[in-house]
Amino acid sequence: MRYITIILLVVIFMFSCNNSKENTMLVKGEIKNLKKGTVYLLKMKDTLLVTVDSLILDGVNTFTLSDEVRSPEMYYLSLDRSPSKEISFFGEKGIITISTKLNKFKFGATVNGLSNQQLLDEYNNMKSQYNDKRLDLLKADFEAKRDEDSLQIDSIQKSIKNLTKSRYLYTTNFAVNHADKEVAPFLALTELYNANLRLLDTIKNSLSEEIQASKYGKEFNTYLTEIKKEKISNEE
Repeated sequence: MRYITIILLVVIFMFSCNNSKENTMLVKGEIKNLKKGTVYLLKMKDTLLVTVDSLILDGVNTFTLSDEVRSPEMYYLSLDRSPSKEISFFGEKGIITISTKLNKFKFGATVNGLSNQQLLDEYNNMKSQYNDKRLDLLKADFEAKRDEDSLQIDSIQKSIKNLTKSRYLYTTNFAVNHADKEVAPFLALTELYNANLRLLDTIKNSLSEEIQASKYGKEFNTYLTEIKKEKISNEE
């Protein structure tokens, strides 16, 4: 009986180790021109950024950080906990590589991520195009108001509204087309929080059961339930 108990404990231990390894995320990277500093791997817990791993670098500029990922979510790589030296990325089990330079830590970073990060990069590329168009319209709106051109002002305001609608529709379609990935509810939470309920419901109904059970899937469902209750309350 004693030997059977020992064998069972060994099996449980091995299963636990294997399961842990299966969920491990490794973040490997390089910070060019860095001589000394501390890199931190952070993620949100409730409303606070917490450290899940860190490493002191002294005379080397390469690092490897890790965390056990229960559900893919946003992580942050920080140098010396400085807000100006913080890189965000979508973390999930597997190997992610990040390379950057000390003087361009945030905006000069290259992140070679996994599936969710790759989709987020694709979305952000299109989002930047929408942002550029919006900036052009805001500039034109400023000039029209300066010149007191009411017709031009009305036209530009209409264009801004149409651009916003277009971005919302693009985001909704993007999330629906990738409803089997955690990036879908993440975009709904961060990009469509004030969108029409119909668009939010469209995304929710498209999510797979696995994604609905994920971190962002649960948060999205909670958010959607709350704003529906608020809408009903306002109508009463």
